[in-house]
Amino acid sequence: MTSDKIAILLSGLAAIAWIIWYFFLARRSSAQATGDPRGIQEVTITVQGGYEPSEVRVRAGRPVRIVFDRRETNPCSEEVVLSDFAIRRFLPPNRRTAIEFTPASPGTHEFVCGMGMLHGKVIVT
Repeated sequence: MTSDKIAILLSGLAAIAWIIWYFFLARRSSAQATGDPRGIQEVTITVQGGYEPSEVRVRAGRPVRIVFDRRETNPCSEEVVLSDFAIRRFLPPNRRTAIEFTPASPGTHEFVCGMGMLHGKVIVT
């Protein structure tokens, strides 16, 4: 095996390892939504190469407002989908977009980008 083939093989293995770590093993951050006097639970999620925080905790039966602060133009992050709540929303680049819903019961609900590559969770207690 020639040195250029070895270099290509090692580069490919490194790329595979990074993809596995990034999408499956990387520790994700979590945040508790804060309430306002009207009872709306609110949290801001920064969208830049992923969701930060990627996990949000809210209480059931109270309105939730998630503000997605998209700080990039990557086409993968231009849409967010919360399928359990029938929400699909376009996120304009370099803008904040609020999404409101009221979770009825406890559970874990995933949200993803339009391409299904960026992942996050809403954990309802």
